[in-house]
Amino acid sequence: MSSEKHVERKETEFLVPLETYLAAGVHIGTHIGTKHMMKFVYKIRPDGLHILDIRQTDHRLRIAAKFIARYEPSKIVAVSVRQYGHKPVQMFCKYIGCKAITGRIQPGTFTNPHLEHYLEPDLLIVTDPRSDSQALKEASKVGIPVVAFCDSDNKTEFVDLIIPANNKGRKALALLYWLLTRQVLRERGNIPPDGDLPVPVEEFEQKITRT
Repeated sequence: MSSEKHVERKETEFLVPLETYLAAGVHIGTHIGTKHMMKFVYKIRPDGLHILDIRQTDHRLRIAAKFIARYEPSKIVAVSVRQYGHKPVQMFCKYIGCKAITGRIQPGTFTNPHLEHYLEPDLLIVTDPRSDSQALKEASKVGIPVVAFCDSDNKTEFVDLIIPANNKGRKALALLYWLLTRQVLRERGNIPPDGDLPVPVEEFEQKITRT
């Protein structure tokens, strides 16, 4: 009985039940583990796949939410070149009130004030440091702090706050951005500490278009 209570208590420590994280594949890394990300790896499977530590993912989501909540929403930009991140980023920005950039990042977006699409954010949220490297490098040049979802194969130069997670999976990205959105709104006091979003995780999921 005591062990059951212990397990139950452990599960309540997470933002969502552990099974929800696992079902979305948030913990599934890649067959590559960079030196920057090994401290977030829970184990390496016999087939070489790196498994990320869900506890650290959950903890970093909370830290990131507190950090993001301190910024003026209109001065936050979230980006995703990767297709599976498009809908999650758009939905995150819809509820947070920030600017979403999905698809290719035009060079000079954060560094060239003469461009029509020039932006001066105070904070950048990155879906994948590799895919979003253009935005990441520009942010580093002008001193914009960066929060990024980082997989086991990512390098983390220019990232100020790492959230270790599967940043390639459709369901994983939906859950990660849904949780981050909910937690930021909780930190801001827009919803109660145990409040939920008005839409389910599925609304954050990029739909697969078949031709």
